[in-house]
Amino acid sequence: MARILVADDDNEQLVMQRKVLEELNYEVVTAASPAEALAEIARRSPDLTIIDLGLPQPADGLALIRQLREAGHKMPIILLSGWPDDVYGSPEEQMVSRVLMKGSVRELLQTIEELLAL
Repeated sequence: MARILVADDDNEQLVMQRKVLEELNYEVVTAASPAEALAEIARRSPDLTIIDLGLPQPADGLALIRQLREAGHKMPIILLSGWPDDVYGSPEEQMVSRVLMKGSVRELLQTIEELLAL
């Protein structure tokens, strides 16, 4: 069973994503802040990480991605954003596996399956 970390400061998103992913037999770990995400990753290395761009400061979603890659973590990362155009062309775009529009559950599930199949 693949382990997925979902990092989002919106509790409704965390609950919804956990429910959907657990119904598909994924083990799901959640984090409401970049600090929680880093602690969970250190505790239980996920097979895939989903990060919300709008995580709270001081370390937003892009900063979290940079920290993970600089620390040598190689797991696929899906970045979710309500405004994905803000990410395109940034250095962090090259550090993630996919940038997706937040709220597209079907596209997210399809992407998870593709990335975990690699």
